[in-house]
Amino acid sequence: MADRKFVKIQTAIPGPKSQELVARRNNVVPKGISNNSEAFVKKAKGALVEDVDGNTFIDFAGAIGTINVGHSHPRVVRALQAQAGDYIHTGFNVMMYESYIQLAERLADLSPGSFDKQVAFFNSGAEAVENAVKIARKYTKRQGIISFTRGFHGRTLMTMTMTSKVKPYKYGFGPFAPEVYKAPYPYVYRRPDQMDEKEYSKFIIEQFEQFLIAEVAPETIAAVVMEPIQGEGGFIVPDLDFVKRVREICTQYGILFVADEIQTGFARTGKYFAIEHFGVEPDLITISKSMGAGVPISGVIGRKEIMEASDAGEIGGTYSGSPLGCRAALAVLDIIEEEGLNERAVEIGEKVYEEMHKWANQFEQIGDIRGIGAMCAMEIVTNKKDKTPDKVTVGKIVKEANNRGLMLLSAGIFGNVIRLLMPLTITDEQLEEGLDILRESIEAVLVPEFQLEVNS
Repeated sequence: MADRKFVKIQTAIPGPKSQELVARRNNVVPKGISNNSEAFVKKAKGALVEDVDGNTFIDFAGAIGTINVGHSHPRVVRALQAQAGDYIHTGFNVMMYESYIQLAERLADLSPGSFDKQVAFFNSGAEAVENAVKIARKYTKRQGIISFTRGFHGRTLMTMTMTSKVKPYKYGFGPFAPEVYKAPYPYVYRRPDQMDEKEYSKFIIEQFEQFLIAEVAPETIAAVVMEPIQGEGGFIVPDLDFVKRVREICTQYGILFVADEIQTGFARTGKYFAIEHFGVEPDLITISKSMGAGVPISGVIGRKEIMEASDAGEIGGTYSGSPLGCRAALAVLDIIEEEGLNERAVEIGEKVYEEMHKWANQFEQIGDIRGIGAMCAMEIVTNKKDKTPDKVTVGKIVKEANNRGLMLLSAGIFGNVIRLLMPLTITDEQLEEGLDILRESIEAVLVPEFQLEVNS
């Protein structure tokens, strides 16, 4: 392997120290908790991660989109140190603290919607979605919830029910929560061959309208919960007309429109919230992941009259909106603004898409390139004509990249999508080196007959 500026591979992956830890892990941690890599982290900074054996990786996984501002950003570290020196936790429902109010005020101001808003904080993305459902039901006095095929919203009972992918998230864990319905969601790459994109958009809108006749009455629905870009589903971007029509139908029938921004928020797509790309105003927004730069915190932002429908004690929790989480999130907002991370996400995306399109012209198995900003993905298939999902090849590419010093994740309902979630603070040199490793990993895995003059 050629010497690199940032990546340093001292041992095979996993190295001897990681192997010892893997053995201990297997003894006391259930296999139901998955691990993308068998390496164990020692320290991480920016877009670089060092394991216990001295190997250094470039991070294109970002803790599944949790560290848009990078690992251990100095501003976040200082904020946490200062907070821990004063107090760690009182419980907002026991004794309040100003950072909770400051964060709520800033998020209410930054989020889309020309109306008064309120904000409630929780611990995880799934908890935010659970509470958005509770709030919607309380306000509308309805029970039904609509999510979408290929959507992912969490692994609790309600959010697992709302999630579309059966294995590994739902299989064997039933029965599920009642009054949850799955509606069709656009997937332009896999549209019928006889349809162009405009015809397909019209078709999917008609399917959604018919869904509200054939499957469930809209008058019984409290909320439609939509990822503006499907994350675990494969970074699938809906068309503008579909999103706007769903919003119109929600308004028509008094259904709350909930934007699940847990993976798409906090500058990932070039805006604070991905729903801003579609020009609609959600009634509720769920947030988490990169909100806290790795510190657990989540939230629901919503119209004031909706959020106030719940009485005292009906939402919240022991650690909800912890002082450490609030301070970390305030630091994240400062970093996004002062370091121009929305603009940086657009720059990163442009560089990544340019390279990916080159690869797509070289390899028959790269079927689709998609995303917005620095939320980038490519779908791997057996060939461009048949579009048969190729999960096995993706697994090999991810493993090869990891062995070469690049942290990488797959996604998609078929497991055949490579998704990129690098920190937005990544340098140009680190980004270029990471893309070089990804290209080399693809070259090393894909079968020779599908390579078109790769080495020319």
